[in-house]
Amino acid sequence: MAQITVRYFAAAAEAAGRDEEHFDVSSASTLEALRDTLAAQYGEPMRKVLRSGSFLVDGVVRRDGAIQPSGGEVRGTVVDVLPPFAGG
Repeated sequence: MAQITVRYFAAAAEAAGRDEEHFDVSSASTLEALRDTLAAQYGEPMRKVLRSGSFLVDGVVRRDGAIQPSGGEVRGTVVDVLPPFAGG
């Protein structure tokens, strides 16, 4: 089964208690499914990050939808979970 790498930064890493982990594509084929999985696994601290944070999928900002377009290769895909940015 293909896997994606999920990397956590700042508050997301603190909520997850790690900087990186891997998920089977079957449990994280869309950003919505990944959000649900992360919220269930890490609880309220991660929910707070996910409510106002953002995702990069292979370096591209994504808000929703499939992690890879239909027919796209998922193997080696990296999803970055970023907390909200502050400052000016």
